[in-house]
Amino acid sequence: MNQSDLKRNSCMLRGPLTKKGYMRWWHSFSGIHAQTGTGRTFFVEFFIINPRLGGELPVLGQHPYYKKRGMKPSYIMIKAGIFPGENGESGKQLHAFYPISSLKAAKFPLVMQVEDCFYSEDRISGFVDVSLQEANHRSFMTDAGCMEWDLEVSKAVSCHTGVYGGRFMQMLNALDSYWHGEGIRSFFKGSVTLDGEAYLVTPEDSYGYADKHWGRTYNNPWLQLACCRLTSEKAGRTLRHSALAINGCHPRFLCFPMHRRLMLQLTYMGEDFEFNRCKWEVKETNKRIIWHILAQNKVSVVKISGSCTKTQLMFLKYENPDGLLSRFPLWAGACGIGSIQLYRRSQGGRELLDTLTLENALCEYRAEEA
Repeated sequence: MNQSDLKRNSCMLRGPLTKKGYMRWWHSFSGIHAQTGTGRTFFVEFFIINPRLGGELPVLGQHPYYKKRGMKPSYIMIKAGIFPGENGESGKQLHAFYPISSLKAAKFPLVMQVEDCFYSEDRISGFVDVSLQEANHRSFMTDAGCMEWDLEVSKAVSCHTGVYGGRFMQMLNALDSYWHGEGIRSFFKGSVTLDGEAYLVTPEDSYGYADKHWGRTYNNPWLQLACCRLTSEKAGRTLRHSALAINGCHPRFLCFPMHRRLMLQLTYMGEDFEFNRCKWEVKETNKRIIWHILAQNKVSVVKISGSCTKTQLMFLKYENPDGLLSRFPLWAGACGIGSIQLYRRSQGGRELLDTLTLENALCEYRAEEA
């Protein structure tokens, strides 16, 4: 449902999740190179893991010192970077680690300050600088480089997951990972400097996205697709306040796993379409990752097809709250393309409302682990 919930977006980990859990506030947006006019998509994330286990130093789960002692990770990580471009230009992710003690936060509405990095609902700013020497340490899981950002954020369309992100489901440990999309259609304004190259970020061309994930581990499989650059065949233009957001989840009843599901919201020209009855297939070929999704509810049907070439994807790196790395790569990029067919149910069958073209879609996928 397109409903803002700043309280859910600001909620911190409770109970057992403080010692075995994570939170990640994600932002992605497009910027234009100040000299060449080339467009690229950037990302900035505030990531916190196992906060009750931390102290005055960040505990890196991949560091040999902590691994030998069986210590779980505990730190704040600022992840910033750039996705591969449409022509296969390389992507980059930069990680800066801070101790839990460095976090200064006000809970509602959420404001976080970690040294030079700042987060609020309407502004993010910060600076990450990773040397070649630091990048050579496998425990940092990072590339080398520097990125600075200062951006205003306006979150125009939200995806509220209702009971799936509520306190009752969390008390039951019903999901491994919870999701709230406070800004599935967001407008960013400001500037980014990456390795000395300046980029301008304007609201109309930013195609911004912002959400939050939290829980005891990551979704398995990891599947996410989002797009707010939707062009209507019916209207013949790109829609300003329309957005698609899809996130996988794996419900449990007590300790028993249930069928994997997709949560899907399509906001189309001011009307919200929500779907929990979804069938989907993800194909990974030598060159591409391809999505096919069919979703239905009582009044509407949506068919989604999308893909992204592997040259336009990169591997995002995370360790889980137990300090383990997945055996499978997390493919991620922002050059997804595809189409959406939206139908309205009627007595005689269904009527095609519109066909939408997807561009610059955010794609994240990791295959299921046994």
